[in-house]
Amino acid sequence: MTTDLNLPTLAGLEYFAYIDENGEVQSQWQGKIGVYGIFDQDKVLQFVGYSRDVYLSLKQHLVRQPDKCYWVKVQTIDKPSRTVLENIENAWIAENGITPVGNGEEKVKWTQAIDTKLMMTAEERDNYEKSDDLGKGKVFKNVARRVEGEILAVLTGRGLKTEIRFNPKLKEEGLLDLK
Repeated sequence: MTTDLNLPTLAGLEYFAYIDENGEVQSQWQGKIGVYGIFDQDKVLQFVGYSRDVYLSLKQHLVRQPDKCYWVKVQTIDKPSRTVLENIENAWIAENGITPVGNGEEKVKWTQAIDTKLMMTAEERDNYEKSDDLGKGKVFKNVARRVEGEILAVLTGRGLKTEIRFNPKLKEEGLLDLK
């Protein structure tokens, strides 16, 4: 853990498999404040972020970008300090040499709820256009359920056993985010 501005380097931290040998998202950071770097299968840095609960953030990123979350490096801190967290985040991005895609052009995909409306099939779009307001909500909910099933299938295929629960109220808006 660090509380001062003696910033840890990303290169100096250990890689941890995103999903451990028991099929669980690494849980040792549950309730921990810290900065994390997320890497793809080839250990290419995809995103750097910070959180008041690293574990919950890692789960959220996993459902949003399941094909890009294979390895993680984490530095925790004792006391919440946005300045320290931002300094570490910025130092890691600078150390990487280029801005990771998740901190650049794909930031929304990493940090916002999944907008399943953008993933509607032609048939779903047709049903939506023919529906009244109540029907439109049902179409959004069905699209969200379909996309949720696709995400869970990918994660199950990777061996994930951690329970993943999406917020049911957001589905009627066509959004997926963890509860």
